Amino acid sequence: MVADGFWNNQKEAQAIIAQANKLKVIVNGMTEFKAKLEDARMMAELLEEEELDEDSDEVKELHEGAEALKGELDNLEIQSYLSGPNAHCNAVFTINAGAGGTESCDWCDLLFRMYSRWAERRGFKVEILDMLAGEEAGLDKVTMRIIGTNAFGYANAERGVHRLVRISPFDSNKRRHTSFCAVDVVAEIEDDVEIEIADSELRVDTYRSSGKGGQHVNTTDSAVRLTHLPTGLVAACQNERSQIKNRATALKMLKARIFEKQEDEKRSQMEKVYGEKGEIGWGNQIRSYVFQPYQMVKDLRTGVESGNIQHVMDGDIDRFINGWLRAGSPRTRSKEIQIED
Repeated sequence: MVADGFWNNQKEAQAIIAQANKLKVIVNGMTEFKAKLEDARMMAELLEEEELDEDSDEVKELHEGAEALKGELDNLEIQSYLSGPNAHCNAVFTINAGAGGTESCDWCDLLFRMYSRWAERRGFKVEILDMLAGEEAGLDKVTMRIIGTNAFGYANAERGVHRLVRISPFDSNKRRHTSFCAVDVVAEIEDDVEIEIADSELRVDTYRSSGKGGQHVNTTDSAVRLTHLPTGLVAACQNERSQIKNRATALKMLKARIFEKQEDEKRSQMEKVYGEKGEIGWGNQIRSYVFQPYQMVKDLRTGVESGNIQHVMDGDIDRFINGWLRAGSPRTRSKEIQIED
């Protein structure tokens, strides 16, 4: 970053700075933890030499510090699981109401609020991309972007069907209803759109333009058609009088089509990796939220549960996400953090 000409290319400079900041978060977290661990070790040795009573303020302070270190170690462990190729990316959340009619639309609205508050807790930024209101209440569908470091790494734990059981506020007979919503999460991938095409991969055909005519336009083979042999994609241009300009325009179009094809293949591959969510209904849920007759939120994949419904609906869902990451998700690979002693 201190090299001459670093700021000559603003885009590349910003990308390097962003990468450096991400690495600093990882490295600083480790070094700060190891420093605190060493301080605690030295304090423990001093207290052992003095043979202080367990009820002394110094020993209590050491125990409190040890508990705090456990929490920090837990966070470092979770971060170590976010090693997937897209874990650092922003996340695009889509919530769809399923079986349950108006109940499911209201459930969709509640999930939208829950995830929005979860993002705020983590310091992520939320942008609403699309929102479709339900016929009577709530939301039929909502799509939002969650912006922040490792947003997708954490958020992908939520992909699947979520089930709600409660006394319906829309039922005059106060009966218990079951509602479903599907949550889909994809990474907002930032790819370099530069596509390299070797001359040997191109077939170039030239022909006369077929326009309204005019001076020089139809008198030479200025139109160009490019065929990318590996993919079979074709791009043609005949707008310019110059064959060179038409070739440049056609090549730009061809690169765009190749990039789009790569994106389609990438999305198809992501679906294979993610698996199918299944029907938005019975038997496919990943998590159950029971409001009545008892209060319990349970993740059916990991067994992690919570009896505090209010905290969960206010965005306190990290225990479920962390449990999924620890259990070894199909989309992340764990990487152990080695800490001596």
